[in-house]
This record gives sequence, C-alpha cells and structure tokens, in this order.
Amino acid sequence: MSSLPENAQYFAEAQSWDADRRHQHRRSAQAAWWVATAGWLCCVACALALVLLMPLKQVEPFLVRVDSSTGVVDVVPVYVGTATQDEAVTRYFVTHYVAVCERFNFATAESDYEECGAFHTPQRNQAWYAAWVATNPASPLNVHKDGSTLRIQVESVSFFSRSSGIADLAQVRYLKALRPAGGSAEQFTHWIATVQYAFGEPARDPKIRRWNPLGFKVIDFKSEPEVLAENAADRTASPTPVGSKP
Repeated sequence: MSSLPENAQYFAEAQSWDADRRHQHRRSAQAAWWVATAGWLCCVACALALVLLMPLKQVEPFLVRVDSSTGVVDVVPVYVGTATQDEAVTRYFVTHYVAVCERFNFATAESDYEECGAFHTPQRNQAWYAAWVATNPASPLNVHKDGSTLRIQVESVSFFSRSSGIADLAQVRYLKALRPAGGSAEQFTHWIATVQYAFGEPARDPKIRRWNPLGFKVIDFKSEPEVLAENAADRTASPTPVGSKP
C-alpha cells in the first residue's frame, strides 16, 4: 500500500488537473461568447447600413441623344424642377389644367379628377377633394347627376408679374358650354379665372409624371363669371347685312 504522503500528493495533482480543465473550459466559453457577440454586432451593422443606403438606391431614367449630322452622342440631363420654363410651356399647362379640371362628363370624371390632382399642391388637393365629395351639394357629381355635361373652351391666357418681379400669375378667360340631359343645345357662359402657379420637382410616380412631367403646380385657383358676358346667340349669329334692320 502507498503511504499517506504519496496519496496526498496524488490527490493534490488530480485536483490541480481538474482546476486547469475548468479554467480552460471557462476561457473557451468566454472566447465563444465574444465571437458570437462580434458576429451579431457585424450583422446588426450590416442591416443598419442597408437601411441607410436604401434611400440612395433609385432608378434614374436617361435619354441618349445622337446628332444626326455629326454622330455625336450625349445624354440629355433629367429635369429636376430648377430651370425656368418658357411662356409657351406654361401657357400649355394652364390651358390644359382649365380645360380638364373645369369640364365634366361622367365617362371621364374619375380620370379627370385624378389627372387634376397631379397638378395640385397638398393644400389645393384638400380643397379639390372638398369640392368633389358626394356630401357637398355643389359637387359636380350632384350638379350633373341628371346626365348633363360641361365642355370648356379656353379663349385667352394672360400672364402677370408681381411688383417683386416674380411671374407666377395667369388670367384665363374661357367659355363653359353646358349641355342639358337629352341632347339639347348647349348653353354658354363666360368665365374668368386667376391661377397662381409654380414649377417644382417632378413627381417620382410614373402615373403622375405621365400627366405632369415638368412639375407644374397650381397653388391657387379662383374662377368667377364675367360681369359683362355676351350672349351665346350673339357669338353664333351671322352678321346683319348693311342697310337691313336688326
């Protein structure tokens, strides 16, 4: 049999070996936790980077232009709403807006409503919705529910500049041709509208951009009948011959 001192030495060595093994397992577990934490931190950082980079990822359409005489190729810059538009372009948009947004026909009412909204600021769109909502007795949906239609004919467009030099006002004279239900003759009234407009950044929605590619916005629109409106019959009647009685 072994002596007591030898047994004591053996158990002491065994105990130190167990302590070393426990210490080694503890260090391995700590290293594993550090590696797992670092991995999760990298995943979170990558996710945050993707979220921050998403707004920067967008499709930018471009137009390639080729000169027919020289063959030089260049890219036409995209309009972003900062250039001043020609008066002819503004006249077109003002005329188109009045012609579409003041007319009414049940066949095109929904499309006209959406198209006019593409030219409105958020404040103007709220007023536009209030004017068309079915609970409004003056809504075109209620006024023309008998089947009548309203046609618009723009007569003239004039532009005005403010004292500050800003040109953002247009005056439109136009004709409203109301045709009652049943196909009877049109009834004409003369109107004048004051339009405050501006050009901004075009919408990114393809549907809105199809209607309004240059970012034309109607800020305010006020229309009222002309006080001295001529009778429609006078516009269509033939001239009175010289020497005859009127």
